[in-house]
Amino acid sequence: MNKFLEAVANIFRIPDLRTRVLFTLGLLAIYRLGAQIPVPGIDANKLEAFFAQNQGSLFGFLDMFSGGMFRRFTVFALGIMPYITASIILQLMTVAVPALEKIQKEGELGRRKITQWTRYLTVILAFFQSVTLATALQNAQGGFVVNPGWGFVFMTMISLTTGTAFIMWLGEQISERGIGNGMSLIIFAGIVRGLPDAIMEMWTNLRTGNWSVIHVIVIIAMMVAVVAFIIFVERGERRIPVQYAKRVVGRQMLGGQTTHLPLKVNAGGVIPVIFASSLLAIPQGFMNFDLVRNNRWLRGLLETINHSEPLYFILYVAGIIFFCFFYISIIFNPNEAADNMRKYGGFIPGIRPGRNTADYLNRILTRITLAGGLYLAILSLIPDIMIGGIKLNHLPLIGNWIDNYFPRFILDGLGVSFYFGGTSLLIVVGVAMDLVNQIEAQLIMRHYEGFTPRAGRIRGRRSGF
Repeated sequence: MNKFLEAVANIFRIPDLRTRVLFTLGLLAIYRLGAQIPVPGIDANKLEAFFAQNQGSLFGFLDMFSGGMFRRFTVFALGIMPYITASIILQLMTVAVPALEKIQKEGELGRRKITQWTRYLTVILAFFQSVTLATALQNAQGGFVVNPGWGFVFMTMISLTTGTAFIMWLGEQISERGIGNGMSLIIFAGIVRGLPDAIMEMWTNLRTGNWSVIHVIVIIAMMVAVVAFIIFVERGERRIPVQYAKRVVGRQMLGGQTTHLPLKVNAGGVIPVIFASSLLAIPQGFMNFDLVRNNRWLRGLLETINHSEPLYFILYVAGIIFFCFFYISIIFNPNEAADNMRKYGGFIPGIRPGRNTADYLNRILTRITLAGGLYLAILSLIPDIMIGGIKLNHLPLIGNWIDNYFPRFILDGLGVSFYFGGTSLLIVVGVAMDLVNQIEAQLIMRHYEGFTPRAGRIRGRRSGF
């Protein structure tokens, strides 16, 4: 604990690092301040009630990423999702369009062009999303809009698009002049904002007798276990040894060193979970249409993939694993890695260069990607089951037997807050680890001790050794 406090004190002893940390905290405070400004013309109470009934749907998922601002329909209601969507679209296009791939390989100039196009696409997506959202709200049966009309649509479009552009600017400023990744920290701040409310909800349930002490202990133990599991796997990687042959360039002997090629267990991060959750949440939106709701066959089909239904979990796991393989195929090409390795005289000991090396990398990548997909699936399923359970009693033939003999907390869940979900914890822990690593790198670079024991190899200036 003393070492941790000493590392925190060292942050404020370094002028440049202190300025970066304070700048980041200041912009995050501005972000939270703007989150309190509502869009005019919305009945907040009715919208709050609607989101309370749709926590497990796409609306609840978007509300989590916006830090509760989608629920209150503030000027930052769209959050950072348009930027994430634009980044994913351009990332996919760089693989499919050779011209974009060539621009991306131009170095810093190419990255700046891709970034600029990402900004433009973010504004375009925010424009269409805000217009669609405003039209849907005023046409909905809940009476969410006080004065429907083109004036409300125009005001909503201007407010939400400007809010998204401002959030994007804040994230870029944090990345450039602050500490950490700005977009990730904005998502982090939005999720962490809801944790005190979730803790207060837990305390209220304990005080009123809705939950027992054992109930709370089980929830806390599960949270600690999930966080430890995330840290353990997120740091995991397969290191493939690479040997570079010696070669003579002029009068110098180059090469001969041994290094490694790191392959992360979870290279896709939380993106596969986002894609799988979004795809499964979209069909539930069709239940709002009378045509679907009044059709018994379509309604029954959609009800089988409701949140907490067995078929939902099966499709959820399959979707996560599929998108893990899909995303890793975009960011890492074994054939290209093998060609680059051979071009610079590198080889994997015991593996022939070229095609054999590409096949070897592909086999290893397939295994660790499958492990990463199962890790994400377990991480997402356990908290989801704690939240709403798994309705095994809805299975045909054996449903009645399961309903009579299975524990109720498995079938109905523990009713904990949505903020304790595996997706939110994965984002919070991942961003926190990245931030700590960046701060630690800054400390070690200036000969100060970091937060972790491995950083103790470089003793601080205030050390007695």
